Amino acid sequence: MKYIFLFLAALTLALPCIAQDDLTELDKRNGFKNIKMGMHIDSVAGSKFKKEFKEKGHYPAKLYEVINPENATIGEVAVNKIEVKTYKDLIYEITVITAKDQRLMKGMESALGKPLYDVRHESYTWMGKNLTLKFRSASKNSLELLYSSAIIRRMMEEDKNKKIDEISDDF
Repeated sequence: MKYIFLFLAALTLALPCIAQDDLTELDKRNGFKNIKMGMHIDSVAGSKFKKEFKEKGHYPAKLYEVINPENATIGEVAVNKIEVKTYKDLIYEITVITAKDQRLMKGMESALGKPLYDVRHESYTWMGKNLTLKFRSASKNSLELLYSSAIIRRMMEEDKNKKIDEISDDF
């Protein structure tokens, strides 16, 4: 009986460690360099407010540009621009525009694994449980990395549904 109890206790303690292995490398990184998904915008060094807008016509969001020397390169590849979108001041999308360099794709495959290729949008996609990264050509001389948080997007959808429920309760 004593050994069964010890085995169950050990198993209970080990389960959170086993569950974390399900996270992809993309989920573990949770963003671009020191800019993480779900991070409050005030915590991002060099963030500069650009404008307010409605994401998909429903969700009040803000767009910021991030200018920080720590994020100026990815290895030897120059970063031209970083923009982040926030919902309730929490980051849900990061756009990174870089110089066109084929080493970037090779480095990303090495770090994140093989992506899925979308022929229609001519983009590569890495998918995690909580994060998606799309990689595509932005112009003749630049590439775009688009990080998107599934957690914050779910939060946006839940908030929208709450508003609809509030309206229906008012009748």
